[in-house]
Amino acid sequence: MSKTTSPIKLEGLSKSRGKRWDHLELLERIDASGSISAAATAMGMSYKAAWQAVESVNNLSHEPLVIRQPGGSTGGGTCLTEYGRRVVATYRRLEQEWAAVPAAIGRTMDDFDQYYTMSRRFDMQTSARNQFLGTVSAVKKGAVNAEVILDIGNGAELAAIITNDSADHLALEVGSEAYALVKAQWIILTVETNFKTSARNSLTGTVVRCQEGAVNAEVVIELPGGKTVAAIITNESVKTLGLKEGVRATAMIKASHIILAVPA
Repeated sequence: MSKTTSPIKLEGLSKSRGKRWDHLELLERIDASGSISAAATAMGMSYKAAWQAVESVNNLSHEPLVIRQPGGSTGGGTCLTEYGRRVVATYRRLEQEWAAVPAAIGRTMDDFDQYYTMSRRFDMQTSARNQFLGTVSAVKKGAVNAEVILDIGNGAELAAIITNDSADHLALEVGSEAYALVKAQWIILTVETNFKTSARNSLTGTVVRCQEGAVNAEVVIELPGGKTVAAIITNESVKTLGLKEGVRATAMIKASHIILAVPA
């Protein structure tokens, strides 16, 4: 695919008992209703799961597919961007075209299903809550490790420290695309504006969701341009930092806590 239609695994959000939510259907329902709540209800999924799906596809895209609309007399809502609508339309068309491929090959290979099932196992699945698609802007190699700078858009960058062997294995070079994976538990949050830290990366934005559990809370920060970063911290930390919707906050990430991946 071209850069403007980067590959996005729309159907990949896990559900309990091994089932998956269809991200494409969710986007179509959001476009039809103008409401993520209505779309989630229609699909029988939770509001939180719907937002996680939206955040996931936005983070894996060069441009936002879904945006929040400002409030007002109607209370605001959620809608697809024009880019999002084109992605959905393109994906549906590709889905129709690809549906005919296995059947066509199967007519010439009796054991095609066996090998096709095996090849599908190579598709990447990850438990990392944060997944960012970016472009490598620099690779600086040392004696053992390499520092890889990933441009994730709108002036935001992520620096990752990986081994030279890993950099070579992934064939990372300036201009190539890569994914940055970061577990939510590895992210440190702060609301201070003047601070010194050993963490190589800092992403500043606005808290758009703060959901407390029995012990820990999930805090989601929206960055300029629409991408989001999710962190898991204690409920006590939420209270200490005064985190709530609308508060400016910074997510700090150690370079050694970023895992890089590339399409196979």
